Amino acid sequence: MAGEQMKPAASLLLVLNFCMYVIVLGIGGWAMNRAIDHGFEIGPDLKLPAHFSPIYFPMGNAATGFFVTFALLAGVVGAASTISGLSHIRSWTVGRLPAAAAAATIAWTLTVLAMGFAWKEIELHVRNAKLRTMEAFLIILSVTQLLYIAAVHGVRRPT
Repeated sequence: MAGEQMKPAASLLLVLNFCMYVIVLGIGGWAMNRAIDHGFEIGPDLKLPAHFSPIYFPMGNAATGFFVTFALLAGVVGAASTISGLSHIRSWTVGRLPAAAAAATIAWTLTVLAMGFAWKEIELHVRNAKLRTMEAFLIILSVTQLLYIAAVHGVRRPT
């Protein structure tokens, strides 16, 4: 399959990935807001504990702060990469391929990084349902984003 045959598959994956990145951003935004509102509080005359982590999240485990931070980063870059992907899908020419492929690849690498923290969070067990949902979405996104990158490369040069 090459040329115009890959355009519907790339379009479907682009829309699917955008929706999943928006969901990751929503859950990640909730987690970040909860951590800011209900995180570690200390009085003005008290000192910080010896092993204090500035990335403390009241829900989840030790990997949650890193997971949420990189999930938000992957979500923003992934959603933004759909803009260049949409431009490429509309024209479906070799000239727009490098921008779409580069943006998608950067989004995929950040998604895989966040997925690594998701696996660590799964290994440490203690987390709530929303974090489990975000873990699942990032694991699925790491596969669908890679499939999108492969589908985008289905453009043929004009002969």
